[in-house]
Amino acid sequence: MPRPSSRVELLVCTRCRREQDIPEGEERPGAALYRQLAGTPIDGVTVTPVECLSNCSHGCTVALRGPGRWTYVYGRFDADTQADTLREGAAKYAATPDGLVPWRTRPEHFRKNCIARIPPLEDI
Repeated sequence: MPRPSSRVELLVCTRCRREQDIPEGEERPGAALYRQLAGTPIDGVTVTPVECLSNCSHGCTVALRGPGRWTYVYGRFDADTQADTLREGAAKYAATPDGLVPWRTRPEHFRKNCIARIPPLEDI
């Protein structure tokens, strides 16, 4: 397995709309969540907007990843109230060498809204 890296990336789906009809010109909840997260740095984490994480029925959706780490996809974030929860979870993820945050120490939203857990890519 590759050696863990301190480089962590938080991908935020900016197209997420939480199954709402969004009038043209209005900000989507996913874009609002990205804006909130990008406005306040998370130690050791780069926040990156992405067009789609293909989890539309469970948006707002994010993914946490890094070389040598497990990747996690989480959904059902509320852009208006859960940016701090996401910051806390991302910081805990970044503090691990392999992305495995003990289940009991994860924010409750992370424990109940994990969409996928993907093993690290091995060196070939």
